Amino acid sequence: MLLVIDAQKGIQTQTAECIVIAGLLKKKVIVVVNKIDLLEEATRNELLIKLNKKLQKALNNTSLGINVPIFNVSAQNMINIEELICGIKSHIHVPKRDITSPLVLYVDHCFSIKGQGTICTGTIMQGTIKVEDVVEIPSISEQRKVKSIQMFRQSVSVAEMGDRVGVCVTQFNSKLLERGIITKPGYLHSLYAICIRLNRIEYFKYDIKSKSKLHCTVGHDTVMANITLFHNVDENSDEQKFNINNEYEYIEQLEASDTTQNCNQTVFVLLEFEKPIIARTNATIIASKLDMDIQSNSCRLAFWGEIEWHTLSKNYISEELPKFKIFKRKVKQGSIQRVSGDNQVIVQNLFKKEGNRDYYVGKNVELSTGEIGIIESTFGQTSKVKIHFPKGLKNETIQLLLTKRANEILVYMKLKKYIFNKNL
Repeated sequence: MLLVIDAQKGIQTQTAECIVIAGLLKKKVIVVVNKIDLLEEATRNELLIKLNKKLQKALNNTSLGINVPIFNVSAQNMINIEELICGIKSHIHVPKRDITSPLVLYVDHCFSIKGQGTICTGTIMQGTIKVEDVVEIPSISEQRKVKSIQMFRQSVSVAEMGDRVGVCVTQFNSKLLERGIITKPGYLHSLYAICIRLNRIEYFKYDIKSKSKLHCTVGHDTVMANITLFHNVDENSDEQKFNINNEYEYIEQLEASDTTQNCNQTVFVLLEFEKPIIARTNATIIASKLDMDIQSNSCRLAFWGEIEWHTLSKNYISEELPKFKIFKRKVKQGSIQRVSGDNQVIVQNLFKKEGNRDYYVGKNVELSTGEIGIIESTFGQTSKVKIHFPKGLKNETIQLLLTKRANEILVYMKLKKYIFNKNL
């Protein structure tokens, strides 16, 4: 990754965001300070030394490390361009190419040529592509045959992962694919909702709230998504992967001062997209608040994670979300009306008159004096229930119950309210 910085403007908000993205995507970085010809020649060296030190200090505090090379150049006047090219050659490495997996071609430009077809230019992220192959454009649900391929204006019959290509396919409306993906037919599908393990970006200085909306970026696409935060019930659990069969507790919000490191929780987030995304099922998602002022000095990148669960269903709200065991803790409160027998009391106002009291028979309750009881049965026609205490009541509790102050003893019932399935 070449991080290009204006010599006159120095580090800006978007510069810092690019450094954050490079770190979380584990990119190797070369910093290029451009437009040095616009600095006064008399003070140029002094200004560049200060800027380089500031850049190195910023990079030292990231996962990129202390050995990030910095080149001061002028692209306009070709100053130090040869040094930059040598630097790229000395630092570049050739990654292992995945040419056996299905084709994924990220398209960044698309246009039509009359009488020839539609040209899609981009980079092959995995797999290979050949002339005469049939490829799919998932975003418009259409398939086309590859008529020709060019690399750097040279015609080739085959290209593979890592190659920069121009692919000519049979004609379609190029306005439908300014940026996007071309794949092997049937390989990628529309994802309507996903779950990721939340990795908070420490430079984001705002609360992250459930039921809020953030911009979610994967590949070339950025889509608004509604977010729901939740965490493991067992804070000592070593389980780091989302499991739809597990129970999770709903999180109202993560405070700006919280991180997933210092809150001793594995935090997950459900992302429900306003329009479906096309992505690999293990893709990295970056969530941002892009409606913030770009001129501010605040990082807009909130969190990131890799897809751990996804759904292809348009009707996921009714078909998939009821399987999620995400709950809110709720406490019902009532008071004791009177004693009804040995270790038995009648409790009022624990339920609403229209509520189904039978559902709660057999559930535990706790008195404000500490005793644990069991709802034995409903009582009367209103909202009362009869509660039995298997281990008995404390003497001081019994004494209080025999006075007119019995209603001072409060009765609590702790419940789990599942946010996506009321029947659980």
